[in-house]
Amino acid sequence: MNSLLERIKKEWHKLTDAERKIGEYILEHPELVPHMTTKDLSEKTGVSESSVVRFCKSIGMTSFKTFKMELVKHLTLSETNISDFSILQKKDLPYDLFQKVTYVNKLAIESVLTSLDRRELDKAVDVIQKARKLVFYGVGGSATAAFDAQYKFTKLGFQSIMAHDFHYLLSLIPYLDERDVFVAISMSGKTKDVLELAQFAKKKGATVIAITNMDKSPLYKKADIRLCTPVVEQDFRIGTISSRMAQLDIVDALYVSVFNRIGEKVVDRYYEARNEAVKLRR
Repeated sequence: MNSLLERIKKEWHKLTDAERKIGEYILEHPELVPHMTTKDLSEKTGVSESSVVRFCKSIGMTSFKTFKMELVKHLTLSETNISDFSILQKKDLPYDLFQKVTYVNKLAIESVLTSLDRRELDKAVDVIQKARKLVFYGVGGSATAAFDAQYKFTKLGFQSIMAHDFHYLLSLIPYLDERDVFVAISMSGKTKDVLELAQFAKKKGATVIAITNMDKSPLYKKADIRLCTPVVEQDFRIGTISSRMAQLDIVDALYVSVFNRIGEKVVDRYYEARNEAVKLRR
């Protein structure tokens, strides 16, 4: 049993009858709650939406959204987690591990619905659509999401840049201004290279978009626009797995949103590239 659910049990004697109905449902179906609204949970439990809000405060959570994010964190970092070294304690068959990988990846993607602020997403799409130049940067596992974003937005006709070389970007950033966007990608938001470049880009007037965890992320505080990923992995892990899926999910949402707005202007270029690619098939 994870600590959040244990907290509900610990505070049980303080809960009202309506709050206990909510607690019973959560204890029985914790995996369903992160995708619910207060209205959904109130309908499932037969209590008012205000009771759901009071329940969260009764167990020490400031809001239902905060409660859901904490629940997601505990669900993903439970015994089904496959990205830390506890995986070595049990020798699973490859297909068993495949099922676990699929589960945590699915949960990570679905959990972005809880962590992402719709208004921040709208602002990000607006500034990207108007940008003269897009610069994407991430290190380690986050570099995968940065490279994917650079590739996708290049297809849309943007001057899109991604580089692993920190010093190369130090040379490029002085040429950025308020027409440009710097997208910094970091799970923890604590990676020094990412923070340094984000601050430098902001100093030059570029809009800084952060794709990062909300939980204790310095990058979150520095950014102009914050696209938050759920906390689905520990910092110390065997590899970036579920957190990378959350980052890629946000990149895809940005790409599809911008394509939806400007697609008619570039669709002929898509067909042109596609026809050339077909000619190269052997």
